[in-house]
Amino acid sequence: MQKIIQSNFDMLRAYEEQLWRLGALAERYFAEDPNTSLLKLRQFSELLAQSLAARVGLLTLSSETQYDLIRRLSNEGAVPREVKQVFDQIRINGNAANHALEGNHAGALSTLKLCWQLALWFHRTFKDAGYKSGPFVPPQAPVQETEELQAELARLREAVGSFQAQSAQVSAELHSAKTELSSLSEERAIWEQLATDSDKAKAQLSEQLASLQAAAVVAPATQYKSFLQSGAAAATQVQLDEAETRRIIDAQLRQAGWEADTEQLRYSKGTRPQAGRNLAIAEWPCDGYSADYVLFKGLIPMAVVEAKRKNVDVSGALQQAKRYSRTFSASAETQLHDSNWGAQSEHRIPFVFSANGRPYLRQLATKSGIWFCDLRHPENRSQALDGWYSPDGLKALLQIDEGHAHAQLANTELNFGFTLWAHQKAAIQETELRIGQGHREILLAMATGTGKTKTCIALIYRLLKAQRFKRILFLVDRSALGEQAANSFKDTRMERLQTFAETFGIKELDAQKPDDDTAVHIATVQGMMRRILFPAEGVAPPTVDQYDCVVIDECHRGYTLDREMSDTELSFRGFDDYISQYRRVLDYFDAVKIGLTATPALHTTEIFGPPAYTYSYREAVVDGILVDYEPPIQIYTDLSKSGMHWKVGEEVKVYDPGRNQIDLFKAPDNIDLNVEDFNRKVITRAFNAVVCKYLAEEIDPTSKRKTLIFCVNTDHADLVVDVLKDAFEAQYGGVEDDAVIKITGNADKPLELIRKFKNERLPNVAVTVDLLTTGIDVPEICNLVFLRQVNSRILFDQMLGRATRLCDFDGDAKDSFRVFDAVRIFEAIGNMTAMRPVVVNPSISFALLEQEMVSVQDPAARELVREQFLAKLQVKKRHLDDGAKQDFETQAGMSPDAFIQKLRTLSVDEIATWFTQNPNLGEVLDRKRQSSGQPMFISDHSDAFAGIDRGYGSASKPEDYLKDFKDFIASHGNELPALITVLTRPRELTRKQLKELVMALDQAGFTEARLATAWRELSNQDIAARIIGYIRQAAIGDVLLPYAERVDHALQDLLAKPLAGKPWTQPQRDWLKRIAAQTKANMLVDRDALDDPDLIFKRDGGGFTRLDKLFNGQLQPVLEAFNDALWADDQKSA
Repeated sequence: MQKIIQSNFDMLRAYEEQLWRLGALAERYFAEDPNTSLLKLRQFSELLAQSLAARVGLLTLSSETQYDLIRRLSNEGAVPREVKQVFDQIRINGNAANHALEGNHAGALSTLKLCWQLALWFHRTFKDAGYKSGPFVPPQAPVQETEELQAELARLREAVGSFQAQSAQVSAELHSAKTELSSLSEERAIWEQLATDSDKAKAQLSEQLASLQAAAVVAPATQYKSFLQSGAAAATQVQLDEAETRRIIDAQLRQAGWEADTEQLRYSKGTRPQAGRNLAIAEWPCDGYSADYVLFKGLIPMAVVEAKRKNVDVSGALQQAKRYSRTFSASAETQLHDSNWGAQSEHRIPFVFSANGRPYLRQLATKSGIWFCDLRHPENRSQALDGWYSPDGLKALLQIDEGHAHAQLANTELNFGFTLWAHQKAAIQETELRIGQGHREILLAMATGTGKTKTCIALIYRLLKAQRFKRILFLVDRSALGEQAANSFKDTRMERLQTFAETFGIKELDAQKPDDDTAVHIATVQGMMRRILFPAEGVAPPTVDQYDCVVIDECHRGYTLDREMSDTELSFRGFDDYISQYRRVLDYFDAVKIGLTATPALHTTEIFGPPAYTYSYREAVVDGILVDYEPPIQIYTDLSKSGMHWKVGEEVKVYDPGRNQIDLFKAPDNIDLNVEDFNRKVITRAFNAVVCKYLAEEIDPTSKRKTLIFCVNTDHADLVVDVLKDAFEAQYGGVEDDAVIKITGNADKPLELIRKFKNERLPNVAVTVDLLTTGIDVPEICNLVFLRQVNSRILFDQMLGRATRLCDFDGDAKDSFRVFDAVRIFEAIGNMTAMRPVVVNPSISFALLEQEMVSVQDPAARELVREQFLAKLQVKKRHLDDGAKQDFETQAGMSPDAFIQKLRTLSVDEIATWFTQNPNLGEVLDRKRQSSGQPMFISDHSDAFAGIDRGYGSASKPEDYLKDFKDFIASHGNELPALITVLTRPRELTRKQLKELVMALDQAGFTEARLATAWRELSNQDIAARIIGYIRQAAIGDVLLPYAERVDHALQDLLAKPLAGKPWTQPQRDWLKRIAAQTKANMLVDRDALDDPDLIFKRDGGGFTRLDKLFNGQLQPVLEAFNDALWADDQKSA
């Protein structure tokens, strides 16, 4: 009986029949009851979403709202953005009909067409990717039609007729004999029966969906990957005509704060601008043509909008909008701007937009998003936005005068209530220069501890004060960093003793959105993701103009490199999702992006480009801004040297965290574990106890010098806290319980613990996993302990950065810090680089790579696929359990290592043939682990201390290191002219030459901290000499003296022997003492130092010219005499 009913939704008969029934009933009710039609369509879209979720194994609670379900499916990638937009529009229309009992024929027809597009996408995704539908067949017309509806229905009938005329053979789905669908007048009994069947079918739906869900859960992973590909491909075929596009654009404009309704707010219907209203007036006349919209803030035209169909290139449509900006015809009510814009003052309206309703997709940039151009300056480039400007946003943008702001910045000195180092000023000036040049993404790479926060505060203050930006978003990736940043903004005094927060409004982490007077809003990346990508129902996301500058602290951390990948993450899903969402947050706002990091990652430079300014850790050490670390203390135990071993048949304890149970097994094969597996694959209290016993001998838990220990995971951290307390108690007879604590994400109030570690005497030792790896400043840290290896050079450098800051302990300056390495991390990290990874997208599946190896024909493409497969397999093989290894060998006929070797030796064509003959290996590798945690061995092996080594690079002993240094000095005089100056004419040495020399030595592996350690270990003398002293001692045999002692001796010598024979005046004596003090601090005072604005000579003495007068024109000879006295022959015997 139902077969004679003809519907646009007939392709859905092959699925749950209720889907087809709801679509057909919505068409049937259209003519006489558009409200009921809309309700049926809302039910249709809800059922389609549930069916989709069940078919991919993602259906959960029946109580989940349609909004939450679509949002979750979108987050999982199951609903492409283009399709989510259609779902959202249907939901909005349906909710209006349900809650407000609103419904008109135009809205119902629009929703019918949207649901039809959803049905086509669904069918192409799951059954027929190449399905050809023909045009939408309009439903029966209502008795009373508006003029617009009549025209729309006529257009649809015409499209059907045109299709019939052009098609030699029309598909059965179209039912070409009709230009209208089955109507109520034809077979009332059939429709009544259909409605009855629809009600009965509801009871069966739950069973049908549950069956689909169960089947999808046990389906191979390749099925889900295939669905994602099919869904994305089908989404590109979603076609909306101009009428539907306009309705979507209306909704977007309303969300941004404009009054928009294409059907009602038209120029032709008498709509005109009104004071106090923000109107998007459609079809505004422009010299014989009509602009699709003109956006008015009150009576003032702010922007022209050109709207196109969804499949039209939207970027090119801006030219049309620009034309309307030139030819805009003002009505009597319109208040024009005071002046026009453009090279010839041709533009009457300052801003233009073009849109086609498609959400912004980076890979389809010219065909998606909302394109925008600021016409006030001819050189302004058009760009794609992720949303619309609000009325206030356009007003604020119009008020910003970039030229005036940059002129003010150029003429304003960098003077604040705190001192900025030269590199901080250079970073600020380079950033302002780049902004002035029109750069939209700027990266600053500054070593941890070199003042990124103060640099950032000063930069933001200047940009806000010059009114270059109105509101700045300060993004962090964790609450602790946000709290730390907020305190810095509140405590830093800028000018006239006012803090930053007293000058500009600050909103902190707990604020969901800024107020009108907010200048800086601090937020986490994760929180902003939720606001932008997953807002709660009824809550509008922020507009793209909410911030015009975004500063991202620790921007390298988009990769979440601060933690190890867990077993459940080894499916390689989630990585790309996080990065793409991180990128979408940055792309969302029409803002200048400034990234701050100490260690740029690959994705960092892909987003921001190469660093605009770089200040490295080694430069900072040379400049005396950071402290260096001594050669690492490498701790060896019997077990770390020889490993752990169980023989075949030997009993071994295994802890299963999933069952929280320890089981006893007989080893089925030899088990061999090395130090990198300790605490990761095997629980070994003995190893940790031996290491902690040594640490207790080297670390005083009552000292002000603090220690940070890095562990594998939180369970390991608990173990280390326990055994270290035992070791301290054995060493010192007792230890305060709070002297050693764990600070990890699952600790009690971790932020409070961090504050205590930073500000209070206890805890003295913090044991962590990843919470203290980056961004937390505790200058008192003097000891770092590595009990875990890491897989990232970036993370390793960040970890070292925790201890690099200067500090003073009751007059005893921190001049270096110690690193204890119990797991050979320096050895492991030495081969790691910041090179581009082979697998650019780690979320790509093995099955897809396997498929591409067979399907692609280009040899270069196949070679790339081989490299990616190998790179992923090298990672995956380390995490295959015994069952997975057995499955792999069954499928491949060899072990993973043997297969890797085979892939390397075969040609790409031979590899393609192999995969053709041996399918499904990718599916085996893509399988996810289901256990809640990986079982771990428990070791009862005893352990003992085996000694320590110092990490002197290629040299194994301190005397070898010092000999290598002496040989280097002797052989590189010609390459490093500054060496000759140090040895023969030290009075002529400049700060610039000294820095270049120290950097060259550093690159060769020779640092002041390592030389001091080697000398101390060789001679048992702790001499605080400086690098020049070590150079002269190695080359010409100068006695190695503490540098401060040399300076004091030179000062006394100069005070006793005035140059002109005339006693020094008191002011001269005072300034000589200041020169000596500065020499102790910075190693050298030269001519340029006297005019350095950051040093005391310029600030307090007026610089070289004024001080030279004080010394009767003899200041330069005085400096030379002082530097000569530093290295005078008589000091050799001092």
